[in-house]
Amino acid sequence: MARIVGVDLPQNKHVEIGLTYIYGIGRSLSKSVLQRADVDPMVRVKDLSEDEIRRITKVIQEEKTEGDLRKEVAMNIKRLMEIGCYRGVRHRRGLPTRGQRTHTNARTRKGPRRATVAKKKKTGKK
Repeated sequence: MARIVGVDLPQNKHVEIGLTYIYGIGRSLSKSVLQRADVDPMVRVKDLSEDEIRRITKVIQEEKTEGDLRKEVAMNIKRLMEIGCYRGVRHRRGLPTRGQRTHTNARTRKGPRRATVAKKKKTGKK
């Protein structure tokens, strides 16, 4: 089982795809990491040698990934909220920050719909 930067990579996937399971590594960065580490991107994760894993780990440690990247993103959002800019206010309210409409969509950010409770009609007595 290949474990790189604290993440277990899926065994039956190509290394190029398997590296994308690490937070902060997408397809393009994965390709460049494998090129710098001199590893064939089409080899399966289970077929990697210890030397190849070591080279990949060494190259990835030069990049900002996992905990460091998560911390930086959280600090950036916190800074926006503290200075009170528009994006920070949207983050604070849990609304979309990039100009999307919210009248009908944005359920992912806003959460499930709140059920409106209908008022009972008063019955007229004779």
